[in-house]
Amino acid sequence: MAIYAGVGSSENSADSKQAGFEACKKAIKKIGDEKPDFTFTFSSVAFNQEELVSGVAEASNEAPGIGCSDAGEITSDGPNSKSVVVMAIKSDSIVFTSGLSENIKSGAREAGRAVAESIKNKAKEPLRTFIMLPDVLTGNGADTVRGVLDALGANFPVVGGAAGDDFLFKKTYQYCDGKVSSGAVAGVGLSGKFSFAIGVRHGWMPVSQPRKVTKSKGAVVHTIDNKPAISVYEDYFGSKAEELRKEPLARMAITYPLGLKVPDLDEYLIRDPITVDENGAITCAAEIPEGSEVRLMIGSKEKAIEAAQYAAKKVMSDLESENAKPKFALMFNCIAREKLFAQKAKDEIDAVMEILGKDVPLLGFYTYGEQAPLRGETKNQKLIQPKFYNETVVIFAGGE
Repeated sequence: MAIYAGVGSSENSADSKQAGFEACKKAIKKIGDEKPDFTFTFSSVAFNQEELVSGVAEASNEAPGIGCSDAGEITSDGPNSKSVVVMAIKSDSIVFTSGLSENIKSGAREAGRAVAESIKNKAKEPLRTFIMLPDVLTGNGADTVRGVLDALGANFPVVGGAAGDDFLFKKTYQYCDGKVSSGAVAGVGLSGKFSFAIGVRHGWMPVSQPRKVTKSKGAVVHTIDNKPAISVYEDYFGSKAEELRKEPLARMAITYPLGLKVPDLDEYLIRDPITVDENGAITCAAEIPEGSEVRLMIGSKEKAIEAAQYAAKKVMSDLESENAKPKFALMFNCIAREKLFAQKAKDEIDAVMEILGKDVPLLGFYTYGEQAPLRGETKNQKLIQPKFYNETVVIFAGGE
């Protein structure tokens, strides 16, 4: 039994196909120049997406793989932008089954269910975990997760990141087996005899009193405690809140997002407010159901790094409990965290690599939302509850 993984990158902006080809060839070289069993590809929208993906397919000898456009690329060397990164994996112990479902816009939950069902039916062995890369600009990310769970079971370990487009918020792309789609969800199910672990943490702390969402629809929160939703910020910041109506709320939300209380647990899912309308309604990056408890949260670079370290330590301790070591890691990291770190985003990646091991191949991207079970639970099936997050770091590792 063996798992080999390699990572390659390219910034060849002049030739998109060549960029994909180069990045993939570099990754394959690190696994002994053999045809990989699977590839992951994350890329800037600065490239022609079809050409880029065809370059990866050509370099990998048409190996199956999934990927997406992003808001920044991540490898063990740190963060990057306007690049393409590829991980090539060769393994006789992991079986990868990939798939894609289009048209999230006409039904996010249905798209999630369809991709998971098709993969489950195609897989020759029972799935053990599922990695998803959804578009969240055309549909509700939490609903896409629900759809996946409809197909795989409510307590199935699902992990992933929402595709990005370099912080433009216009159109994202999903890749599957050499094809490029938009407004879709790409996924892969992993079967076989291997160890895996998930770490998830945000590091934000509540600063306001609990408030109740009294009117909302999807990602739009109209009232909190029967007052315009923006009052949660006005009450805390006073007169400064007038600026919130003039400037993008998203800028302030990087440090002061909303926390959505998880019922019966001392946990908050982070929700990014993006815009506020003239009536004081806030549109968030993910749903906030009516009747929910929310609080204003506060974050810092120090707490964000501690959160990433916590997620990495959780991954290592779970693998060690099975006498396994990480052979590759995927990192799904919210774009808001990268904006919080500004020039110091590399510090977070370095802190994670210190814990995982500097030689562990790491691939990831800055996302528009993250998916993982609460607390990264993968062992106790009853406690596995996958959710949709903002401003959170998620680490997945495969090992043996």
